[in-house]
Amino acid sequence: MLDGRAIKLVISFEFARKQEFKLNKIERPIYVRNIDSTSNKKKQIEYIMEINIFYKGHRERTEINVIEG
Repeated sequence: MLDGRAIKLVISFEFARKQEFKLNKIERPIYVRNIDSTSNKKKQIEYIMEINIFYKGHRERTEINVIEG
């Protein structure tokens, strides 16, 4: 699902695919770092999705990073 504690929002590739969200391929993958600052060799961000978030009459457009899990 979503993880808002990350620096950016992140969503699972499998979940996004099952929900048929429109995914946009990015030019260069973003390599993910683990909590101890080491590189995560298995996961990288290759897609993003753009969404509108609505809350109490406020609308904001944002990007969510899509990561394989």
